[in-house]
Amino acid sequence: MQNYDKLIEMAVSARERAFCPYSSFRVGAAVLCSDGKIYTGCNIENASYSATVCAERTAIFKAISEGADSFTAIAIVGGKKEISDFVYPCGVCRQVLSEHCAPDLKIVLFNGKETKLCTLGQLFPFSFGKGDIK
Repeated sequence: MQNYDKLIEMAVSARERAFCPYSSFRVGAAVLCSDGKIYTGCNIENASYSATVCAERTAIFKAISEGADSFTAIAIVGGKKEISDFVYPCGVCRQVLSEHCAPDLKIVLFNGKETKLCTLGQLFPFSFGKGDIK
């Protein structure tokens, strides 16, 4: 298994910048591009909850807006005070990831003590996207 320590470290750092006055649940993400570049993101809440943006989407949108188009892994960390839970991407984030990443994208989850690894295809096996629209 590849070492994802740097990716996790950058997700932990991004989590510190989360804006979450409503849930107090801080999430950080770091996406690894095929060229080795890493983009980070944090959750940014809004009183109008539908306008909230998750850490995963923040990271992937930053990468895409800078010209990145090939991704190998994304690390996600979260919790209220401490990093304490495995935080999986929500349905919207899974859909966004499936639009821009291959099913073999590694999803790296860290709960403060241990790391869990799965692929986007395992997490979202019946995704649909631009290739499915006829």
